[in-house]
Amino acid sequence: MAKSALDKDLQKVVQLEEATHSAGLSFVVPGLTITFLFGAAILGGVSFGAGPLTTLVVIASLIAGYMALNVGANDVANNMGPAVGSRALTLGGALAIAAVCEAAGALIAGGDVVGTISRGLVRAEVSFEVLDFVFVMMAAFLAAGMWIHLATFLGAPVSTTHAIVGGVVGSAVAAAGVSAVTWPVLGTIVASWIVSPALGGGIAALLLLVIDKLVVEREDRVAAARRVVPLLVGLMAGIFSLYLMKKGLARIWHPGAGLMALGGVAFFVLGTFASKPWVARRAKTLAESGRSISRLFVPPLIFSTALLSFAHGANDVANAVGPLAAIVDAASHGVAAGDAVVLPFWVLLIGGVGIAVGLSLFGPRVIRTVGEKITKMNEIRAFCVALSAAITVLVASGLGLPVSSTHIAVGAIFGVGFLREYKTNRGIPNPGVQPRSAFLKTSRLNQTPEEAVENFQKRERRRLVRRRHVLGIVAAWVVTVPASALLSALLYGLMRMAAAVAG
Repeated sequence: MAKSALDKDLQKVVQLEEATHSAGLSFVVPGLTITFLFGAAILGGVSFGAGPLTTLVVIASLIAGYMALNVGANDVANNMGPAVGSRALTLGGALAIAAVCEAAGALIAGGDVVGTISRGLVRAEVSFEVLDFVFVMMAAFLAAGMWIHLATFLGAPVSTTHAIVGGVVGSAVAAAGVSAVTWPVLGTIVASWIVSPALGGGIAALLLLVIDKLVVEREDRVAAARRVVPLLVGLMAGIFSLYLMKKGLARIWHPGAGLMALGGVAFFVLGTFASKPWVARRAKTLAESGRSISRLFVPPLIFSTALLSFAHGANDVANAVGPLAAIVDAASHGVAAGDAVVLPFWVLLIGGVGIAVGLSLFGPRVIRTVGEKITKMNEIRAFCVALSAAITVLVASGLGLPVSSTHIAVGAIFGVGFLREYKTNRGIPNPGVQPRSAFLKTSRLNQTPEEAVENFQKRERRRLVRRRHVLGIVAAWVVTVPASALLSALLYGLMRMAAAVAG
């Protein structure tokens, strides 16, 4: 049936409205970005007051705002990606929860004192003049922000801590030579490229294997869920209480080991018994399918991602504004910052708001990579990833191992993905590069060349972890420190040249 003239006119109006809306959005994002950056610069100038280095503090405040935007755009996606990929949260809901929790973590538990980012990396005997120190810090976190910006544009999750470390190394070497850097400390950071994803992936895969054995693969899944899910919720409550005491509230509260253990046990018991009635009610309406069972994990998954965001905001706000705090301290006292500096509230405000704004405006690209493009997620797998992130940080802290929250989260996704792939492909022969001739004599499944080809194609279709994304992400991890270091050294040189020209 042909469309009437009125239908065609209405369709044109709808298309015009959609085009206008898209055009409007294209102006909103850069407009909000520029507004925030200028607001950060103005806040820095007004809060610092008049002084010989006020101009540099204003510029540093703008750079800190830029860095905070990029931390929010890239780093926060690791917490929210699995929940979005599993459809437990919509993208809009995830952005709203993360923005609120990140800002709350930064402003409530961000702490009053922050260690300078150069502590441990630069030798104690190396001393900088105030201007040199300011340029080293500015070059370091501008380079880190630019590198993270590029990684976010490409959809690659990278470690903001590693980017900052690379920036400090590059500008410190440019300012004082190779001997200025404590290279063994950098070596421990390089070791985290292996430790973090391996621990995160192993723990996440183990959790998924346990849930599969105890619940998903049981004949009476509903009855199994009634018994096991409350214990898993209790485990999550206990682990996250320890995680918050160890990481999320570490800057404002320092409980002893005994109090932490008592709190973990108390929250495990509370979480277990509090969730039992809810699980029992939900179990009455559950159908006998894995998809239905997985819906039981939605509330704890949302709760865990919110807590991860809070803890991330409390800890990683220092990545965005730690160098700014060091610059403000050096400019105020006329000497390069020491081991720890006071973190003024206005500096914390730039970091907290910047992370929330950056996540809201630029986070979706990395969220989709983490949650959807590496492997297919459901609520159970996403729950394992979130719980693995907290457990891995606690285990690594106890063992004194260097870890990256980004590498842990992505490694956990790799872990559940490769476990799924292994279980799916069990019993299917791997014919190798030449499927027509491989396994014909040794495998009873391949009686003819055609069967070998069919099994080869079946195995290829069942690659449940996308290798292209794995290789791209690992490459970004390896390149982060040297790339940000080279960029930082170049920026430091340009800053020195500009200062010399200015007289």
